[in-house]
Amino acid sequence: MRAIPIAGAAITAALVVALAGWYFTSGGKSSLEQAQVIPPTSQTSVASRLSAPETTGTIAKPVLARAEHTPPPPAPRVAAPKCPSGTLGVSRTVEIDTTAGPGFGFQHFKTYDFLEPGEVVLTFDDGPWPTNTPAVLAALAAQCVKATFFIIGKHAIWHPEILKQVAAQGHTIGTHTWSHVDLTKKTVPERTEEIEKGVSAINLLVGGKSAPFFRFPTLRHPPETVEYLGQRNIASFSTDIDSLDFKIRKPDAIVAGLIANLKKRGKGILLMHDFQRATAIALPQLLEQLRINGYRVVHLQPKEPVQTLADYDALAAKELKGPGGPVADARATSNIVRTITGPAD
Repeated sequence: MRAIPIAGAAITAALVVALAGWYFTSGGKSSLEQAQVIPPTSQTSVASRLSAPETTGTIAKPVLARAEHTPPPPAPRVAAPKCPSGTLGVSRTVEIDTTAGPGFGFQHFKTYDFLEPGEVVLTFDDGPWPTNTPAVLAALAAQCVKATFFIIGKHAIWHPEILKQVAAQGHTIGTHTWSHVDLTKKTVPERTEEIEKGVSAINLLVGGKSAPFFRFPTLRHPPETVEYLGQRNIASFSTDIDSLDFKIRKPDAIVAGLIANLKKRGKGILLMHDFQRATAIALPQLLEQLRINGYRVVHLQPKEPVQTLADYDALAAKELKGPGGPVADARATSNIVRTITGPAD
């Protein structure tokens, strides 16, 4: 009857040997310790986290070390809307994280290069403006493409119905100051008011759907104002290729210049002005040339809408409620003026 104790002792000895082998081959670490290869990121500085941007799908998004627990998978990409055959269309839509105010456009900002060869971003400044902006919208719609518009605040309150057409057609709306002044010639408080009052007015007119995207008038960037935009989490946009349409003012020459520069660079953010009549005339031809030459349009969207400041919201509201301001007359014309009798028989 001593066989059972002997067998038990043998089993115990075997277990001890197996555990000892595991300990020396694993260095004595638990399975959790072995799996944790990347250190925690709680002590990672903001500067180091922003130094390696992720530029696929989301632009200027800081790349953080992986956390201890695997995050949920990203949401599936939304399929681009189908466009009629023979149109340019949108190749892809990218989301921009404007945290800390990244800059785009290699003429001034060279950190974030998110376009692939053959890709272009269409941008328009100085609108909305009668005749010209609607013509630009019609050309974009005909080719089933989207663009980013950098709006002047005063122009927006003069022509709110055109601004609302821009928003309704799915284009991205950024800002371009209140009155298009050269900010390098203004004091710091004046610069702030020019930026913020424009942001507040435009955001109010489009129902809180404007983007934290800003372009400096004349592309002149006071460094301290760029820093201020970073504190406000507003991205600064320069350009890769300037159409110079405000100087050329000849539709054929505008198209030829843009296409020639694109062939040299291979890709880029294009700067045009929907304020300029020549650009409105040139745009259908330009879009067709982009299609024929195999270029692909990229549409920019913000991760989050712009956050306005209450003091400037109040200033903008006063402008909007002034004589002829659109807020007082925000209803559609058909809701204000109604025909109650027809022509006399």
